[in-house]
Amino acid sequence: MVTMTPYRSTVESARDGFPQLLLAEWTKLRSVPRWGLTMLAAAAATVLVGMLLASGAGAQSAGGDGSTAGISPQFRDAGSYVHRPLTGDGSLVARVATQERNDPWAKAGLMMRVSAQPGSPYAALMITPGHGVRLQSNFVTDLPGTDSGAPRWLKLTRTGSSVTGYESADGASWSKVGTVTLEGMGSTVETGVFVASPDALKLLRQFGGEDISETTNLGKASFDNVKVEPARPQQLAPWKSNGNTAVDPNATTFSLVGAGDIGFYQFATDKTKTILSGAMIGVMALVALGVLFVTTEYQQGLIWTTFTASPRRGRVLAARAIVLGGAAFVVGLVASFAVFLIAAPMINQGKAAAASLSDPQVLRGVVGTAALMGVVAVFSLAVAAIVRRSTVAITTVLLLLLVPLVASTALPLTVAKWLEAVTPAAGFAIQQTIMRYDTAIGPWSGFAVLCAYTAVALGVAIWRVGRQEA
Repeated sequence: MVTMTPYRSTVESARDGFPQLLLAEWTKLRSVPRWGLTMLAAAAATVLVGMLLASGAGAQSAGGDGSTAGISPQFRDAGSYVHRPLTGDGSLVARVATQERNDPWAKAGLMMRVSAQPGSPYAALMITPGHGVRLQSNFVTDLPGTDSGAPRWLKLTRTGSSVTGYESADGASWSKVGTVTLEGMGSTVETGVFVASPDALKLLRQFGGEDISETTNLGKASFDNVKVEPARPQQLAPWKSNGNTAVDPNATTFSLVGAGDIGFYQFATDKTKTILSGAMIGVMALVALGVLFVTTEYQQGLIWTTFTASPRRGRVLAARAIVLGGAAFVVGLVASFAVFLIAAPMINQGKAAAASLSDPQVLRGVVGTAALMGVVAVFSLAVAAIVRRSTVAITTVLLLLLVPLVASTALPLTVAKWLEAVTPAAGFAIQQTIMRYDTAIGPWSGFAVLCAYTAVALGVAIWRVGRQEA
């Protein structure tokens, strides 16, 4: 009887673990010269276009009229302010006798602030022609009072770090408007009366951009019965003005004229987003790369050789997505940091606060741009794996990504915001560092929308690839 010994090959079987798949896909990516050149083109376009846009926007965002000096460009801190120091707790009382109704948001009232420097924390109780009595603080807090206009009595009372606003028709019976808390308030604060008025603004939205023009709109108001009432006895310093207006150091009546607003500004230029806008051109190259990274093998029939060597097709596509997304992220990171460091000095002109990498919002925009480019590359790869045709895939991705951004300025604002919030174009929100009148979605929410589209597309692509026949 002859005993048969099973044949065992002396050749070590090929390892098809996921790390080996990643290495194989990386070898494919780096071994094709034109794909490397495509990534280089994406980085170059991001840098060059960003520099071009920053140089053009630098002069427009110069500012420096005092309303933006040293503070975020999305805040305004201007107007006319007559003030004197108050040490410890106490109250400021005055009657707004008259106010010119030149704008619904013209402001005349009382203010306490940590210092007279622009951007310092403040609490302001005011009368407006169109919105009644308001208690506002630190550019973003806005508490409504009654609908009353001038003449109206106002009172601000400081207790520790809290400031409470009151209003009255006769100066005897007071009703509370609200209480705000000021951070960084020392023992002494500046307290006084102020006038402010937003500039008259004209906004023209047209295909491909917007045009914003502003003209000075002077605010005017008169005050009487102005007095500071300290909680403990003290010698009050003379009144001072934040401008060139001469004031009687012992006056109890004032007539103020002031230009510029104090509060949130919705039409500021987002310097960081402008610098990083070149990524819109850079992603076009990455879209082409993501698509061709898949369709080239389909056209040449090599994809079936790949699937024969690695039968688990979903893992092959996942490894390819990770390699491509990682490479695009690195390219985007180099490009976004390079363009920011080069272009920031071009746009950081004037007295407005400069865009700086020390600002977490700016850093998120720069790193987020790299993440955006990585996810877009993966999204393009997934769409290509679904449709398997280069032209169709590239056209589809570019339509979803770029058309909402380009066409939005020619659409009604409500439609434009909706379009930018629900399409993959929402991912570009990761670049924004300030809130504007046309902000459609928050930075992380917008990026999550793009990631959701990508995850769904990649899931469909893996499912479809597993069912395709050669």
